[in-house]
Amino acid sequence: MNGSARIIDGKAVAAAVRAEIAGAAAAFNEAYGRPPGLATILVGDDPASDVYVTSKHKACSETGIAGEDHRLPATTTSAELSELIAQLNGRDDVDGILLQLPLPDGLDDAQLTELIDPAKDVDGLTAANAGRVVQGRDALVPCTPSGVMRLLAHIGAELEGAEAVVVGRSNLVGRPVASLLLAENATVTTCHSRTRDLGAVCRRADVLVACVGSPGIVTGDMIKPGAIVIDVGTTRGADGLQGDVVFDEALKVASAITPVPGGVGPMTIACLLANTMKAAQSRAAVAV
Repeated sequence: MNGSARIIDGKAVAAAVRAEIAGAAAAFNEAYGRPPGLATILVGDDPASDVYVTSKHKACSETGIAGEDHRLPATTTSAELSELIAQLNGRDDVDGILLQLPLPDGLDDAQLTELIDPAKDVDGLTAANAGRVVQGRDALVPCTPSGVMRLLAHIGAELEGAEAVVVGRSNLVGRPVASLLLAENATVTTCHSRTRDLGAVCRRADVLVACVGSPGIVTGDMIKPGAIVIDVGTTRGADGLQGDVVFDEALKVASAITPVPGGVGPMTIACLLANTMKAAQSRAAVAV
């Protein structure tokens, strides 16, 4: 390749997903007399979390989903937060619950996330949904991995029989995206901080997903010519957001690549809306 890699436009794909969700939300409202509902919980005053939650509610209002924003002080106790989650679990007009992470010190992220009804777990982080993803069963899939798969589908990536390498093993992205690639019959290798000769493993990849949050960890000489590169990394530095991949170098080698920003990022909120819509439809079908 000679600097001719296709740049995958996550903003355009996300816009198409949002349009689809807007139509589905309108149909749901017509059928059930209420819009799909998403409740978010933000504990404390972390600036980044505030931006994320605000953008999620803006996206809800633009697509016809009823957003409910719960803001709690950093002094909130585990018992108080548990009670709020229990209340939201029991409400018929709330289809999705999102607990914004990380929580302040003294609150257990995993323990409190696990209290969310799996049918309303639109972040896909409960053990029930995570387990279903691993088993290749229908689930509410974590939003960023879901976005990665939608981008691969958008460009027509041939995943069956392809060698896929995932750099990162977090519960939020690395592990679920590896399971989703495996479900598409790719041969999947997961790399992490203990991987020997990371470059050699990455160079085998037809599809390379970088999701460790370490700027520039994947350089051009680690990419197989013609590979598809999905950069999930978003680390804020002096020059703005930086990905895990050295973009200018990868551009000369890969066949397609996501930019940072504008690649996977826009897909995360779009897929949150899709999960909320899916949860609403599933719960309505069970109620009938």
